[in-house]
Amino acid sequence: MPTRTARTAWNGSLQEGSGQIALTSSGAGTFDVSFPRRAADDAEGVTSPEELVAAAHSSCFAMAFSLEVANAGGTPGSTDVSADVTLSPAAGGGFEISKIALTVVGAAAGIDADGYRAAAEAAKAACPVSKALAGVAEITLDVTFEG
Repeated sequence: MPTRTARTAWNGSLQEGSGQIALTSSGAGTFDVSFPRRAADDAEGVTSPEELVAAAHSSCFAMAFSLEVANAGGTPGSTDVSADVTLSPAAGGGFEISKIALTVVGAAAGIDADGYRAAAEAAKAACPVSKALAGVAEITLDVTFEG
């Protein structure tokens, strides 16, 4: 299996410094990062490790979910997955990812709402990014089945 690589070039202190994250394996882009924007409510066009974790988790979950729907005998339809990753102060100092809220809205043929929810729970457990984030205190799942 492949190894994927991202690279961050950082310049300066935590509060005054800034950097750029390059998605080097894919060449998909380079994105600015800064701690003040990371810790602020408004990102002002600057990404953060938490946003990148959210992207990784939502995309991984969507792939795992489509497999689990098929494993349950359904035909995956249109699915919208979002991940909200919360950065919080950690006990004893520093910061931690304290919560991830996954939200799934979609449809599948050949499966009912209970089967859809069960497939979502199975995907949450099986997704490699979910497994990598097992140390996060709270990962919630909200599922809306649209038929």
